[in-house]
Amino acid sequence: MEKFEDLALSREFRRAVEEMGFEELTPIQARAIPPILEGRDVIGQAQTGTGKTLAFGIPLLEKINPKAKRVQAVILCPTRELAIQVAEELKRLLLHRKDIKILSVYGGQPIDRQIKVLKGGAHVVIGTPGRTIDHINRGTLDLSEVKTVVLDEADEMLNMGFIDDVETILQRTPHARQTLLFSATMPKPILDLTHKYQHNPEFIRVVHKQLTVPHVEQSYFEVREGAKLDVLCRLIDMHNLKSSLVFCNMKRRVDEVVMHLQARGYVADGLHGDMTQPQRDRAMNRFRKNLTEILVATDVAARGIDVEDIEAVFNYDLPQDEEYYVHRIGRTARAGKKGRAFAFIVGRDIYKLKDIQSYANIKIQRQSVPSLADVEEVKTANMLEKVKEVIDDGGLHRYVKTIESLCNEDYTSLDIAAALLKMHLSADEKEPLHQEKRVRATNRRESMTALRINAGSKEKVKAKDLVGAIAGETGIPGSLIGKIDVFERHSLVEIPEEIAEDIIQNLKRCYIKGKKITAEYVNRN
Repeated sequence: MEKFEDLALSREFRRAVEEMGFEELTPIQARAIPPILEGRDVIGQAQTGTGKTLAFGIPLLEKINPKAKRVQAVILCPTRELAIQVAEELKRLLLHRKDIKILSVYGGQPIDRQIKVLKGGAHVVIGTPGRTIDHINRGTLDLSEVKTVVLDEADEMLNMGFIDDVETILQRTPHARQTLLFSATMPKPILDLTHKYQHNPEFIRVVHKQLTVPHVEQSYFEVREGAKLDVLCRLIDMHNLKSSLVFCNMKRRVDEVVMHLQARGYVADGLHGDMTQPQRDRAMNRFRKNLTEILVATDVAARGIDVEDIEAVFNYDLPQDEEYYVHRIGRTARAGKKGRAFAFIVGRDIYKLKDIQSYANIKIQRQSVPSLADVEEVKTANMLEKVKEVIDDGGLHRYVKTIESLCNEDYTSLDIAAALLKMHLSADEKEPLHQEKRVRATNRRESMTALRINAGSKEKVKAKDLVGAIAGETGIPGSLIGKIDVFERHSLVEIPEEIAEDIIQNLKRCYIKGKKITAEYVNRN
């Protein structure tokens, strides 16, 4: 079975799949959908990017009885981002089935709205373990008629300490339910869970070579720890990357890399578990809309990122788990496009890299760290290619006249071309967001103004928290922010006067250390 048309699907779901642009089944879909439709329990060892959401989503929705206004299926996800992604995918499947209602429940969203939808009759609930248990304890979520439970990214729920919550939820569902478990890895606690809560499950595993993304050009660079940022910037400039995903192993590292990138003028955002949910949502939305060039993230926070146009993935830190490497690079080269994956190797990381190559049956090419001259050479070559395209397109008549007038002043056409190339390459250097305002602010102190923010050392707020909040809420680089003084009950922050009003308005929806933030001008009548 290789195509969706070979499945025994209803006409409405067949149309939805066709309109989504899918024709051929992925391996996990081909092997998982038939037994799930038959009602069997399934263990699927697969990761994001293999099509597992449709693998369980299609048969799960096929079996929903829309006339029964009760919850009939529960899908548990480790993070809010993944829950949202799964919900969006299922809603696309329901394009022609408006009688089936699904609801995603997670923290950071008003619970009253979720309660209202549950009372109105939701058939499928997609949620994080914590918020799902919250609804159960409130009596707003009744699982007594659940027919199917899906545990998505089970290993991540284990890593995040949710396994006890998962068991509590499973124990509230009927014993005769269908249980589907999907996980990238199968550690012992996950296997124990399958033995305890599944009945004669069918084990489906996607082999390693199918996990590797064939259109990704993979390479690694041996670098010093302190040189990683320079190498990252050179590669982004050299390849003229407009959309990059940078993976770090620690939340603190994410903040540091974002801060340094912003200071160098790159439009960068971070994504990790310590950020407030509004900050994470804004970072994701800006990245999806191409308002951010670089998203720096930890593995867990990056779950649920599904952006088709990511040009390159950087392993700023090499992951501890071999499977995470494959998971990371699968973020690029989506929808048949080509992509790049770069890994930075420091010291003994080379042994870890060999394990990754052995595990995934791949060859990662070693490359030399590009010098500034290399970057300049590539940029020049790219520029010359663009020049050729413009010449071939024609329409240069009025520009030729301008050049002829310069030639009449004893300048050769070769000199003019060289000067224009030099000007273009000089102007092509990275410029920070709001560069014009930044220049005025640094050259003229009177263009800076001070804001009073209602959070200080009493709330354990530090200068970096204020920089992160302002940059995260407004998208301006941290380098635009001037002097910061943190007092016990408030803080004073200098910012360019031209963008002060925007910052004040944006900070109204921001929280720092759990406190709602307000900002106001200092000494302004």
